[in-house]
Amino acid sequence: MDSWRTLRSSLALDHPVLRVEQVTRQRADGLNHDFVILRASDWVNVLPVTPQGQVVLIRQWRQGSQAPSLEIPGGIVDPGESPQEAGARELLEETGYVAGELVHLGQVNPNPALFDNACHTFLALEAQPLASQRLDDGERIEVLTRSLADLPGLVADGSINHSLVLSALCFFWLRGGWPPPVARFGAAPT
Repeated sequence: MDSWRTLRSSLALDHPVLRVEQVTRQRADGLNHDFVILRASDWVNVLPVTPQGQVVLIRQWRQGSQAPSLEIPGGIVDPGESPQEAGARELLEETGYVAGELVHLGQVNPNPALFDNACHTFLALEAQPLASQRLDDGERIEVLTRSLADLPGLVADGSINHSLVLSALCFFWLRGGWPPPVARFGAAPT
């Protein structure tokens, strides 16, 4: 499939979380069309599993949906930070847990129609609580643990409905995680 050529581009909004860009692009056949592109830093999600086979979940109020959301820890990859470093940082900040090992499970494009970023998913093996939460001013996060066996039910009944968390669970289950023997999870694909 042919790519589109950018004719014009202007910044409509420059916010710390994302930039909104208006672009006019041209198809190979000459048709011009206006688009909105949301430019954002990459994101990271972490699925923490304790030595006892419990998964560490978080519950927080989400301003967009105006509802509490049951999720796994995650957030923005800061400039100069690798996705793995961001995963370790977000896990510690949001839960106070530290992982014995972080294993890259995959990445997705959250919404390729609008966003230009990726969301990376990591499995945090041997996750243990070692510190207090270090939350941002706008965060209030409840930390809870559930059995890995509870996850399908939490998805099926809609308790977990965050699309990027569902994507992370899909990566986990596709890699054979039930519960995860460490030997099954290798290095990130090259």
